[in-house]
Amino acid sequence: MTADFDRNDSLGPTRIIQVREPGIGLEGILVIDNVAAGPAIGGLRMSPDVNTRECVRLARAMTLKNALAGLSHGGAKSVLIGDPKMPAADKEQLIRAFACALRDNHDYIFGPDMGTNEACMAWVQDEVGRAVGLPSELGGIPLDQIGATGWGLCHAIEVALPDCKLSMNGVRVAIQGFGAVGSHVAHYLAKRGARVIAVSDSRSTLSDSAGLDIERLRSLKASGHPVSDYGSGRVQDPSAIIDIECDIWIPAARPDILDESNVDRLHTRLVAQGANIPITRAAETRLHARGIINLPDIIANAGGVICAAMEYRHLGQSVAFRAIEDRIRSNTRAVLDEAHRNQVTPRQAAESLGEARIRKAMSLKRWSLF
Repeated sequence: MTADFDRNDSLGPTRIIQVREPGIGLEGILVIDNVAAGPAIGGLRMSPDVNTRECVRLARAMTLKNALAGLSHGGAKSVLIGDPKMPAADKEQLIRAFACALRDNHDYIFGPDMGTNEACMAWVQDEVGRAVGLPSELGGIPLDQIGATGWGLCHAIEVALPDCKLSMNGVRVAIQGFGAVGSHVAHYLAKRGARVIAVSDSRSTLSDSAGLDIERLRSLKASGHPVSDYGSGRVQDPSAIIDIECDIWIPAARPDILDESNVDRLHTRLVAQGANIPITRAAETRLHARGIINLPDIIANAGGVICAAMEYRHLGQSVAFRAIEDRIRSNTRAVLDEAHRNQVTPRQAAESLGEARIRKAMSLKRWSLF
């Protein structure tokens, strides 16, 4: 497997579907990577600069993530090319049209992702009846509202801290991307005694070595304000979050935030990936060479998809939260132990474990590839 996940490897993808309807400005892509374990769950991402290659990488990450989480689901990802902040009526039209175009792809279950939310999933459910992350009024577990991904990320970090010779009390945390994932993991970590000293959004980085008031920041963001409106602390360019010296650094926004050009600016002990594919393979190799423990996305941020799988089976929020805690804690420990035992990076260990589970599932199918 290459760093960018070769689209023709022996795991998949099984299907790549491009959808275009110029009359309404619809342009989207669905990649169904592997469904040996069951129908694929993967988010619908909306962004003006996504492409097929990125979608393939994200779909493979979902295949591995779902396998490592022990879910009876394969991996997929769909993307809509467009501004997620477009007028609501236009966004609804595009998402409904995209869902209708994919109506017959029963191997794919839509979920929320960057640029989409519970309302978007309600539109998909209305059109095709295959969505998770639904509003509670439709029987869903609101993943972003309850912070399922942040909850799991917090537990992954807690398991890894002893390997870094750190304890939660007073540990310094910097979070790149103070959105649905970043704000919730900040909340859960702060409740356990961590000191969040820096956060960033698309406009700026806010830092204070004494620690930020996370609940005040969460209220500020919920009301539509940028972190720079906090009123105290130091405000810098968004990219300055990479330079903040800390104990735990959490990328929780876009793909490929860290690469070979900037990874050596990072001064931390532990990286916990809250976003999907936020660090290039070369940068991860460099982190490992520097002795920085790096928890890969396919382990650390699986809370959202575990919650989605529980919702798909009509289980409740309390069951979902227990499943997230149990599975992420045990998987994080297994991956760190495997990495130490074989002297490989945590990602290599995670991928080895995940691929073994996928190939076992494939071996039990009549058509072994998919």
